[in-house]
Amino acid sequence: MIKIARTHLWVHDQEVALKFWTEKVGMEVRQDVTLPNENFRWLTVGPPGQDDVSIVLMAVPGEPLMDDATRKQVLDLTAKGFAGTVFLVTDDIEKSYREMTERGVEFTEPPTQLPYGIDSGFRDPSGNSARLTQLSEDFPNT
Repeated sequence: MIKIARTHLWVHDQEVALKFWTEKVGMEVRQDVTLPNENFRWLTVGPPGQDDVSIVLMAVPGEPLMDDATRKQVLDLTAKGFAGTVFLVTDDIEKSYREMTERGVEFTEPPTQLPYGIDSGFRDPSGNSARLTQLSEDFPNT
């Protein structure tokens, strides 16, 4: 059986991203490894209690992996919120929204009732889009 283990977000600054996703969103650090003699840091976070899934906070690389023009495009698309979206679910959106707001998350969209549940949106410091949703009982989390 194939399972999803992790996904990644391009981030402009791994340290800033780490603080945001752990201190403000409430994720926990899963892996933080810098390869010796290389400028590469493998940094992952994930939700407490869901150990089999994580988000890689991936610095946008330069040469030789990406030329300068491509790197700039990735940075620009990320900053605009078009490099991907993280979808988070909660059993109590009002509580999660309040806690995250109190920790400094600035929501771009407050919780709003929609056909599939109550949905809200925020962006991380790099510009990545994230959704926080409480799914309705008749809309399964699959």
